[in-house]
Order: sequence, then C-alpha cells, then structure tokens
Amino acid sequence: MERKQTPIFFGTIISWMLFALIGFGMWGCPTYNVWQQEMSGRAEFAKAEQNRRILIEEAAANLEAEKLNAQAEIERAKGAAEAIKIENGSISEKYIQYLWVRQQKNLGDKTVIYIPTEANLPILEAGRIPKIPDSSGNQ
Repeated sequence: MERKQTPIFFGTIISWMLFALIGFGMWGCPTYNVWQQEMSGRAEFAKAEQNRRILIEEAAANLEAEKLNAQAEIERAKGAAEAIKIENGSISEKYIQYLWVRQQKNLGDKTVIYIPTEANLPILEAGRIPKIPDSSGNQ
C-alpha cells in the first residue's frame, strides 16, 4: 500500500514552521530593537565619557604649559633685572641697536621696515608688489 498522505504531512509541517517563524519574528523584532537601543545608548555614554576624559587631559596640559610659561617669564624678568643692574643705567645707543637687530633676526623675513623720506613721510609699499606681465610681455 502506498501512502498518499506524505505531501499533506509535509505541508502541515511547513505551515507550522512558517507559523513558528512568524511568531518568533513578532517576538524577536521588538526584543532586538530594545537590545539595539540599549547598545546604542551604551556606545554614546562611552563616547561622552571618553570626550570628558580628553577635555580633562587637555585642561591639565594647558595648566602645565601656563605654569611653565610663568616660570619662563620669571626667569626672563630676573635676567632683565640682572642686565639692568650690570649696565647700571648706562645703555649705549649701539647696544640698543644690537638688541633691535637681534630681535629682527628672530622674526625672519616677515618684517617690513619703513624708512622716512626727507618730508618724514614713510615710503609707500606700491613697489613691493611684483608686477604681472600682460599678454604682450610688457610689465
């Protein structure tokens, strides 16, 4: 005897499996969404905590830099006071020129020096900009 009920049996199993899959999806999707939101919140919290730590470290570094700058300024003032004491108020014009030249060396090529003319007016910077040749090759 042959059984002709086998296709119906498989159809029933497939129907029950499909019903179970839909039921699992109806339960699993909201559960997954809650879990995903919780993980997203944890990630945002960790990021905010890390950003806070970075700000604290930057503030500590700035504080340390300011302390070192203050110490350097104190040492400069001590040096200036010592230099004034050594010079005893007798700074010559040549020494002042030397100090000015030394300061200009630290600035590099970014210094523009104005030389007064006979009428005590500064020379204008019109000649400072390079001229661009036109199409005929003339400047």
